[in-house]
Amino acid sequence: MLRSKITFLWIIGLVLFLSSSKAVAQNTIRGQVISNETEEPLIGATLQSGQIYTVTDINGDYVLDGINVSDTIKTSYVGYVTKYDVLSTVEVAEGTKMVSLTPSDNLLQTATVTSGKYDKALGEITVSMEVLKPQLLEEVNATSLDQVLEKVPGVTIIDGQPNIRGGSGYSYGAGSRVLLLVDDIPALQSDAGFPNWDDIPIELSNQIEVLKGASSALFGSSAMNGIINLRTDYAKSEPETKIASFVTVYDAPQDAGKKWWNTDTDTIPLDIGTYVTHKQKFGKLDVVGSVYIRNHQKWNKDSYDIYQRAALGLRYRLDKKWTIGLNGNFRNGKNSSFFYWQNSDSLALTGNSGSFAKSESVRYYIDPYVQYADEKGNKHKLQGRYYDVKNNVQNNQSNFSSLAYGEYQYQRRFLKSELVLTAGLVVSYTRSKAELFSNSEFTSNNIAVYGQVDKKFFDKLNVSLGLRYERNQINAPDSIPINDVMMSAGVDQEAKPVFRLGANYQLGAYTYLRASFGQGYRFPTIAEKYISTQVGFAISPNLDLQSESGWSAELGIKQGLRINEFKALLDFAVFQTEYKDMMEFTFSNVIAIGFQSQNVGNTIVRGFDLNLAGGGKIFDKLPINALIGYTYIDPKFKTFGEAEMNTSSSPRNILKYRYQHTGKLDLATDTEKFNIGIAGFYYSQMEAIDRLFAFFIPGLEDYRAANNQPFSIWNVRISYPVWPKIKASLHINNMLNKEYTLRPGLIEAPRHVILRVDYDLQ
Repeated sequence: MLRSKITFLWIIGLVLFLSSSKAVAQNTIRGQVISNETEEPLIGATLQSGQIYTVTDINGDYVLDGINVSDTIKTSYVGYVTKYDVLSTVEVAEGTKMVSLTPSDNLLQTATVTSGKYDKALGEITVSMEVLKPQLLEEVNATSLDQVLEKVPGVTIIDGQPNIRGGSGYSYGAGSRVLLLVDDIPALQSDAGFPNWDDIPIELSNQIEVLKGASSALFGSSAMNGIINLRTDYAKSEPETKIASFVTVYDAPQDAGKKWWNTDTDTIPLDIGTYVTHKQKFGKLDVVGSVYIRNHQKWNKDSYDIYQRAALGLRYRLDKKWTIGLNGNFRNGKNSSFFYWQNSDSLALTGNSGSFAKSESVRYYIDPYVQYADEKGNKHKLQGRYYDVKNNVQNNQSNFSSLAYGEYQYQRRFLKSELVLTAGLVVSYTRSKAELFSNSEFTSNNIAVYGQVDKKFFDKLNVSLGLRYERNQINAPDSIPINDVMMSAGVDQEAKPVFRLGANYQLGAYTYLRASFGQGYRFPTIAEKYISTQVGFAISPNLDLQSESGWSAELGIKQGLRINEFKALLDFAVFQTEYKDMMEFTFSNVIAIGFQSQNVGNTIVRGFDLNLAGGGKIFDKLPINALIGYTYIDPKFKTFGEAEMNTSSSPRNILKYRYQHTGKLDLATDTEKFNIGIAGFYYSQMEAIDRLFAFFIPGLEDYRAANNQPFSIWNVRISYPVWPKIKASLHINNMLNKEYTLRPGLIEAPRHVILRVDYDLQ
């Protein structure tokens, strides 16, 4: 009996000893996670061993406590293949382990940021999104951001104004339901809500993300219809310097009688440009920068765009948790354009003298930021922007504005529960004084708080829930002069909440089903409410203009495809958008005969789009990259009566300045020596415009009767590496020399030939 007790106690002691030995044997492993393609550190990569989690810091470094020999470490990073490593005795003894991840060739794993303000795989996001890489911008010689956006299915650019899925029509230089971001910070001109495309440094682009549908919960007013976010590039381990130069020559228009130039004149349509980019690391300091020069003499007589632009991005890593940075952009230039032609015949490319706008402008922005991120998944970011605009314009249309923007953002990644919490506070202030606004001074401010929770369930279901509350205010003088009459103005303010909910379920290895609902809200800009000018006819202020609100919903499916070596994403979505008190410029004779921004009533847009994007080899040998899409919309007034019918050129219930059918195609292939591409655009007719345009614009009614029909535009391109680091390319845009208009009174470019040379000094 005694012997049995001694044996039992000995066994218990041995177990306790071994247990304590195992506890003592637990170790700490340190290391770094890098990309095996670029050898760059991967910031925010997740490492897991059992129930132990950590994330890499700004140097890609990590620390894992409490692990042992033979434990498995799972390392994951969006856009890369997840890796599983079993710890060896040597690694545990040395306490270090380097991890190298391979970029994923699965397009569904493409890293995106805009949907949740953090890296998330494209396949898992809960809304429709298109992603454009910088290679496409270079291949098509996109000289401004709006040119490459024309390739995105569902996106239409009309005279510089973007709309997504028919969510907007056309208004003259004011108001946008699509929010333009540069590195997640709003980049619309603050007093007009209008994008200045030439200010955007596309030559420094790392990725362009186009989010379709209401996104006001995270990004606020002006994101009712979607978001365009240009994310700039960063310095790599090796310095990079690139130079590109191009020259564009315009052919005579299809109707030779409209040609106003000849080879003996000093001024002929010609577009010449050059830019230089440089990216380099200096110890803890990352530097990217560019210089861009362009002289564009347009096909429309006496129209030009001449400017110089410089951009700079600085990022300094103070230590493993703190990063500070400063981005900036400066543009100086002059521009001349007209609103509509003299007539629709021989003077269609010559502007009506009363509709010209000639300007000299200086615009710049400065973006400071500071960020703190720790290994527990906490991230604090404070970022700001000062955006200054000085547009000296003839005909009493000068405008000057400045924007001060600040945002604090907190984000926490709960790794064990696969939950991301994002919250923030936004404050912005605008000051504007303009001849356009009765030469009065206005200020506006916006204060908003927002929050979003992204949660993953069962490793298949992603759910997003967001809420925003924002307050807008415009401070006008107590009274302003309108047609020599003093009218009461003063303070206009409003506050509203918006909500969004989205879900994404992985049905199969390469199949994702998504559904989303998002509310939208947009407060009038200073320009929409107070603009007063002449462009051949009057554009009048509307002091009674109210905000618009609405919602957008969609149901979509994204399917990964693989046919031999060709990989693609096929995306199909049905959507519906409704607006209450929609704001649009429309005919008015309340103050003067012309146009005025008005609340035109409640509207609804239904439709669907089908897109395919991918690349690889077909027929086992031929490499090809493809971007193909078709969008159908049915835009209507919810109530269509005599008032709506009297302002429209169409007797049918359809919103103005929309194309019901649009198709986009871009195909490119590489041979042993050449890269060859073809791009096509299809638009159905623009059925409805403002009826009174026919009264103001000479010959418009007859021109639309003869030309308002579906049309397609085709572009071709070919490039050849003439030396190891030099590539020459030839582009023929509008190859068939089609004459077409995207909005009344302005003919688009005839056939033009572009020669471009790229020099890579890397």
